[in-house]
Amino acid sequence: RDPEFEEKVSQEMALELNRIISLEKDSKVLVVGLGNWNITPDALGPKAVDRVLVTRHLLELIPEQVDDRVKSVCAIAPGVLGITGIETGEIINGIVERIKPDLIIAIDALAARRADRIGTTIQIADTGINPGSGIGNKRMGLNEETLGTKTIAIGVPTVVYAHTIGRDALQMLVDEFARQATPGSQFYKMIQQMNEQQMDVLVQQVLTQGLGDLVVTPKEVDMLIDHAAAIISDGLNLALHDDISLEESRRFLH
Repeated sequence: RDPEFEEKVSQEMALELNRIISLEKDSKVLVVGLGNWNITPDALGPKAVDRVLVTRHLLELIPEQVDDRVKSVCAIAPGVLGITGIETGEIINGIVERIKPDLIIAIDALAARRADRIGTTIQIADTGINPGSGIGNKRMGLNEETLGTKTIAIGVPTVVYAHTIGRDALQMLVDEFARQATPGSQFYKMIQQMNEQQMDVLVQQVLTQGLGDLVVTPKEVDMLIDHAAAIISDGLNLALHDDISLEESRRFLH
């Protein structure tokens, strides 16, 4: 949470994005903030969208007053099915048919496969995203096949399943027992025979009996979301507009 370091991360993210996207002067970009703004760990997308430099309306209404380096960018946070009653994919599809963007960028919170990845990585994919899939909610995918437009996904892990933490803890315990056990002993052989599938079953039995599919997030998740949203939005503003600095993009936002 060092402002100078966060700027470096935003700049690095912009470089990575520019390696996989190619925009022309008149390209139109749609940024989608996925997630539920009422649930802090899931509010990454909507919070990032709040800081994206949107310009489509300016280029259409007052083009003579817009900096030549600025591209046409619009953004939306469509909410989730439980709020709107409409599949997120259906909302995005309708917008795409209307404005016909050349690129879609979807931002979402992710479920981590390891606890130490929470809030420590920004993941970028050029194959789109399936909203809700990280916590078992199967929804319409957002990708080039479903939307007819190249779709980039950006995500930050903000939650982890409790059984993942339990699985990691059990693995550490087994490794420590194996290190201290006498090679060749019955206990050593028993530990060595314990495979990943057996550990997964054991953890699932312990945790899911009373807790179900418990999802865990850090207690400082509100700060994590704010910082991650700021880094991502700054990175997008640098990547989507030509030679605009962070200071300039922030000035335009105000």
